[in-house]
Amino acid sequence: MHTTLAFDIYGTLIDPYAIATTLEKHVGGNAALFAQVWRDKQLEYSFRRGLMGVYKNFSVCTRHALDYTCQHIGVVIPALSKQELMDQYRLLPAYPDVQSALEKLKLAGLRMYAFSNGLPDDLEHLLGQACVNTYLMDIVSVHDVQSFKPDPAVYAYFLEQAKASEADTWLVSSNPFDIIGAGAAGWNTAWLQRDQKTVFDPWEFKPTVIVKDLSELPNIVLA
Repeated sequence: MHTTLAFDIYGTLIDPYAIATTLEKHVGGNAALFAQVWRDKQLEYSFRRGLMGVYKNFSVCTRHALDYTCQHIGVVIPALSKQELMDQYRLLPAYPDVQSALEKLKLAGLRMYAFSNGLPDDLEHLLGQACVNTYLMDIVSVHDVQSFKPDPAVYAYFLEQAKASEADTWLVSSNPFDIIGAGAAGWNTAWLQRDQKTVFDPWEFKPTVIVKDLSELPNIVLA
């Protein structure tokens, strides 16, 4: 069976912290902190809902996390400006190493998919405007499962949609929780350590490989 690569989106192909540029006009020097808290809370809310079995889509988690962050930082952002920030989440840029790495992998004939917590329409728009979608065979969203990573059900769903097996599938993600989830499901995993200060969780599920930049991936997967 051919090798299949499942690419996480936020933090792996697309830079969620680029939202700080738009945040500057609302929160000034707190933009980087705001972006970090917003992202952390967004993920926390998805984890909670997955465990509780009370699903609301990733856009709802993102909006609730935005509201929380405003209160946490102590700033008031008007409703129209909050919607502008939500809209900006569909316009985030790809990381600089993405297109060249995906092009090499596609030329090598690998099967590549987007695999994300995001809504299908949001992901399609996001990847299209970032000029990434042309390298991917399809987008697999957890929305159809009504749960979130790292629920084992979403990894099983991906394999079903991609018609792939655990042994021939790699998850590529910068998020340790995602790497652990895929590893527990029997996948190969490539942890993209974009921030060298990030510490991987000391669990029994270790990444198959660790890369500092997506440009390293073709040599590893194609070896």
